[in-house]
Amino acid sequence: MSVNLVDRIDDLVSVRHVLISVSDKSGLERFVPRLLEITPDIRIFSTGGTFKRLAEILGGRAEKCLTQVSAYTGQPETQGGLVKTLDFKIYLGLLTETYNAAHQQDLARTAGVPIDMVVVNLYPFQQTVARAEVSVEEARANIDIGGPCMIRAAAKNYLRVASVVDPGDYPALLVRLEADAGSLPLALRFELAQKAFAHTADYDRAIADFLMTRSPEAVKGCYRGL
Repeated sequence: MSVNLVDRIDDLVSVRHVLISVSDKSGLERFVPRLLEITPDIRIFSTGGTFKRLAEILGGRAEKCLTQVSAYTGQPETQGGLVKTLDFKIYLGLLTETYNAAHQQDLARTAGVPIDMVVVNLYPFQQTVARAEVSVEEARANIDIGGPCMIRAAAKNYLRVASVVDPGDYPALLVRLEADAGSLPLALRFELAQKAFAHTADYDRAIADFLMTRSPEAVKGCYRGL
Protein backbone atom coordinates (compact mmCIF):
# COMPACT_ATOMS: atom_id res chain seq x y z
CA MET A 1 0.00 0.00 0.00
CA SER A 2 1.26 3.44 -0.92
CA VAL A 3 1.32 5.83 2.05
CA ASN A 4 1.09 9.55 1.45
CA LEU A 5 3.79 11.22 3.57
CA VAL A 6 3.92 14.99 3.89
CA ASP A 7 7.18 16.91 4.25
CA ARG A 8 6.04 20.52 3.88
CA ILE A 9 3.37 22.36 5.89
CA ASP A 10 2.71 25.82 7.33
CA ASP A 11 2.99 26.60 11.03
CA LEU A 12 0.25 29.23 10.97
CA VAL A 13 -2.94 28.40 9.04
CA SER A 14 -5.58 31.06 8.43
CA VAL A 15 -9.05 29.99 9.53
CA ARG A 16 -11.24 31.00 6.60
CA HIS A 17 -13.65 28.05 6.30
CA VAL A 18 -15.26 26.48 9.37
CA LEU A 19 -17.68 23.57 9.67
CA ILE A 20 -19.87 23.66 12.78
CA SER A 21 -22.21 20.78 13.67
CA VAL A 22 -22.83 20.32 17.38
CA SER A 23 -25.20 18.55 19.73
CA ASP A 24 -24.10 20.75 22.63
CA LYS A 25 -24.75 24.30 21.38
CA SER A 26 -23.55 26.04 24.54
CA GLY A 27 -21.08 28.85 23.97
CA LEU A 28 -21.94 29.38 20.30
CA GLU A 29 -23.62 32.72 21.06
CA ARG A 30 -20.24 34.14 22.14
CA PHE A 31 -17.89 32.08 20.00
CA VAL A 32 -19.36 32.59 16.53
CA PRO A 33 -19.90 36.39 16.58
CA ARG A 34 -16.35 36.83 17.87
CA LEU A 35 -15.03 34.59 15.07
CA LEU A 36 -16.74 36.91 12.62
CA GLU A 37 -15.22 39.98 14.27
CA ILE A 38 -11.71 38.52 14.07
CA THR A 39 -12.11 37.27 10.49
CA PRO A 40 -14.90 39.25 8.80
CA ASP A 41 -14.72 37.22 5.56
CA ILE A 42 -14.96 33.83 7.30
CA ARG A 43 -17.34 31.29 5.79
CA ILE A 44 -19.26 28.92 8.06
CA PHE A 45 -20.84 25.65 6.93
CA SER A 46 -23.44 24.04 9.15
CA THR A 47 -26.25 21.49 9.36
CA GLY A 48 -29.74 20.99 10.75
CA GLY A 49 -30.38 22.38 14.21
CA THR A 50 -26.93 23.94 14.41
CA PHE A 51 -27.59 25.92 11.23
CA LYS A 52 -30.86 27.21 12.70
CA ARG A 53 -29.16 28.21 15.94
CA LEU A 54 -26.34 30.00 14.11
CA ALA A 55 -28.86 31.84 11.94
CA GLU A 56 -30.58 33.06 15.12
CA ILE A 57 -27.28 34.16 16.64
CA LEU A 58 -26.01 35.95 13.54
CA GLY A 59 -29.28 37.53 12.43
CA GLY A 60 -28.78 39.68 9.34
CA ARG A 61 -25.10 38.75 9.15
CA ALA A 62 -25.95 35.10 8.43
CA GLU A 63 -26.70 35.70 4.77
CA LYS A 64 -23.12 36.78 4.13
CA CYS A 65 -21.21 34.07 6.02
CA LEU A 66 -23.46 31.07 6.80
CA THR A 67 -24.06 28.21 4.33
CA GLN A 68 -26.01 24.99 4.76
CA VAL A 69 -23.81 21.93 4.15
CA SER A 70 -26.49 20.62 1.79
CA ALA A 71 -26.27 23.80 -0.31
CA TYR A 72 -22.48 23.46 -0.43
CA THR A 73 -22.41 19.76 -1.36
CA GLY A 74 -25.49 19.79 -3.57
CA GLN A 75 -26.87 16.82 -1.65
CA PRO A 76 -29.97 17.33 0.53
CA GLU A 77 -30.02 15.96 4.06
CA THR A 78 -31.86 12.65 4.36
CA GLN A 79 -35.23 12.65 6.07
CA GLY A 80 -34.59 12.61 9.79
CA GLY A 81 -31.10 14.01 9.28
CA LEU A 82 -29.26 10.68 9.40
CA VAL A 83 -26.94 11.69 6.55
CA LYS A 84 -25.80 15.30 6.52
CA THR A 85 -22.01 15.53 6.29
CA LEU A 86 -20.91 12.16 4.87
CA ASP A 87 -20.00 13.62 1.50
CA PHE A 88 -16.88 13.50 -0.70
CA LYS A 89 -16.73 17.28 -0.95
CA ILE A 90 -16.64 17.64 2.85
CA TYR A 91 -13.87 15.09 3.32
CA LEU A 92 -11.84 16.47 0.46
CA GLY A 93 -11.97 19.82 2.24
CA LEU A 94 -10.92 18.24 5.54
CA LEU A 95 -8.12 16.03 4.25
CA THR A 96 -6.63 18.34 1.61
CA GLU A 97 -2.93 19.09 2.05
CA THR A 98 -1.79 22.59 1.19
CA TYR A 99 1.21 21.63 -0.94
CA ASN A 100 -0.30 18.58 -2.64
CA ALA A 101 -0.95 19.58 -6.27
CA ALA A 102 -3.36 16.69 -6.88
CA HIS A 103 -5.45 17.76 -3.88
CA GLN A 104 -5.59 21.33 -5.12
CA GLN A 105 -6.70 20.07 -8.54
CA ASP A 106 -9.47 18.04 -6.88
CA LEU A 107 -10.65 21.13 -5.01
CA ALA A 108 -10.77 23.10 -8.23
CA ARG A 109 -12.55 20.28 -10.06
CA THR A 110 -15.29 20.04 -7.42
CA ALA A 111 -15.49 23.78 -6.65
CA GLY A 112 -14.54 22.82 -3.10
CA VAL A 113 -12.72 24.72 -0.41
CA PRO A 114 -10.23 23.62 2.25
CA ILE A 115 -11.97 23.43 5.63
CA ASP A 116 -9.65 24.93 8.24
CA MET A 117 -11.54 24.24 11.46
CA VAL A 118 -14.18 21.68 12.49
CA VAL A 119 -16.32 22.39 15.54
CA VAL A 120 -18.15 19.14 16.31
CA ASN A 121 -19.50 17.38 19.36
CA LEU A 122 -21.46 14.17 19.30
CA TYR A 123 -24.91 12.74 19.93
CA PRO A 124 -25.33 12.32 23.71
CA PHE A 125 -24.77 8.55 23.84
CA GLN A 126 -23.32 8.44 27.35
CA GLN A 127 -26.12 10.60 28.74
CA THR A 128 -28.72 8.44 26.99
CA VAL A 129 -27.46 5.09 28.30
CA ALA A 130 -27.06 6.50 31.81
CA ARG A 131 -30.85 6.35 32.15
CA ALA A 132 -31.95 3.26 34.09
CA GLU A 133 -34.62 2.08 31.66
CA VAL A 134 -32.91 2.91 28.37
CA SER A 135 -33.58 0.45 25.55
CA VAL A 136 -31.05 -0.91 23.10
CA GLU A 137 -32.91 0.89 20.32
CA GLU A 138 -32.69 4.25 22.11
CA ALA A 139 -28.97 3.67 22.54
CA ARG A 140 -28.53 2.67 18.89
CA ALA A 141 -30.32 5.78 17.70
CA ASN A 142 -27.83 7.92 19.65
CA ILE A 143 -24.72 6.44 18.03
CA ASP A 144 -23.18 9.28 16.05
CA ILE A 145 -21.58 8.40 12.69
CA GLY A 146 -20.90 11.61 10.80
CA GLY A 147 -19.55 13.47 13.82
CA PRO A 148 -16.76 11.01 14.69
CA CYS A 149 -15.82 10.74 11.01
CA MET A 150 -15.38 14.50 10.73
CA ILE A 151 -13.51 14.73 14.02
CA ARG A 152 -11.11 11.97 12.97
CA ALA A 153 -10.54 13.43 9.50
CA ALA A 154 -9.83 16.88 10.91
CA ALA A 155 -7.59 15.51 13.65
CA LYS A 156 -5.66 13.33 11.20
CA ASN A 157 -4.99 16.43 9.13
CA TYR A 158 -3.74 18.54 12.05
CA LEU A 159 -1.15 19.60 9.49
CA ARG A 160 -3.74 22.16 8.42
CA VAL A 161 -7.03 21.66 10.31
CA ALA A 162 -8.13 22.45 13.87
CA SER A 163 -10.49 19.84 15.36
CA VAL A 164 -12.54 21.38 18.19
CA VAL A 165 -14.64 18.99 20.31
CA ASP A 166 -15.00 20.87 23.60
CA PRO A 167 -17.03 24.10 24.00
CA GLY A 168 -14.76 24.84 26.94
CA ASP A 169 -11.95 25.50 24.44
CA TYR A 170 -13.80 28.32 22.64
CA PRO A 171 -12.43 31.22 24.75
CA ALA A 172 -8.79 30.13 24.41
CA LEU A 173 -9.23 29.61 20.67
CA LEU A 174 -10.58 33.12 20.27
CA VAL A 175 -7.63 34.56 22.18
CA ARG A 176 -5.20 32.71 19.93
CA LEU A 177 -7.04 33.63 16.73
CA GLU A 178 -6.99 37.28 17.70
CA ALA A 179 -3.31 37.18 18.62
CA ASP A 180 -2.35 35.56 15.30
CA ALA A 181 -4.62 37.61 13.01
CA GLY A 182 -7.14 34.83 12.43
CA SER A 183 -4.64 31.95 12.23
CA LEU A 184 -3.85 28.94 14.42
CA PRO A 185 -0.37 27.44 14.93
CA LEU A 186 0.71 23.84 14.45
CA ALA A 187 1.31 23.28 18.18
CA LEU A 188 -2.29 24.15 19.01
CA ARG A 189 -3.69 22.12 16.10
CA PHE A 190 -1.71 19.12 17.36
CA GLU A 191 -3.00 19.57 20.92
CA LEU A 192 -6.55 19.73 19.58
CA ALA A 193 -5.93 16.53 17.58
CA GLN A 194 -4.74 14.75 20.73
CA LYS A 195 -7.93 15.79 22.52
CA ALA A 196 -10.10 14.87 19.53
CA PHE A 197 -8.79 11.31 19.24
CA ALA A 198 -9.16 10.81 23.00
CA HIS A 199 -12.74 12.06 22.69
CA THR A 200 -13.72 9.65 19.91
CA ALA A 201 -11.92 6.78 21.67
CA ASP A 202 -13.95 7.40 24.85
CA TYR A 203 -17.13 7.63 22.80
CA ASP A 204 -16.51 4.33 21.02
CA ARG A 205 -15.51 2.68 24.31
CA ALA A 206 -18.82 3.74 25.85
CA ILE A 207 -20.73 2.25 22.91
CA ALA A 208 -18.81 -1.01 23.05
CA ASP A 209 -19.21 -1.29 26.83
CA PHE A 210 -22.97 -0.72 26.62
CA LEU A 211 -23.53 -3.23 23.84
CA MET A 212 -21.48 -5.85 25.68
CA THR A 213 -23.92 -5.68 28.59
CA ARG A 214 -26.93 -6.55 26.41
CA SER A 215 -27.96 -9.96 25.15
CA PRO A 216 -29.38 -10.89 21.72
CA GLU A 217 -32.68 -11.59 23.49
CA ALA A 218 -32.77 -8.03 24.84
CA VAL A 219 -32.14 -6.71 21.34
CA LYS A 220 -34.97 -8.81 19.88
CA GLY A 221 -37.32 -7.48 22.51
CA CYS A 222 -37.01 -3.98 21.02
CA TYR A 223 -38.50 -4.83 17.65
CA ARG A 224 -41.69 -6.20 16.20
CA GLY A 225 -41.69 -9.13 13.81
CA LEU A 226 -38.89 -11.07 15.52
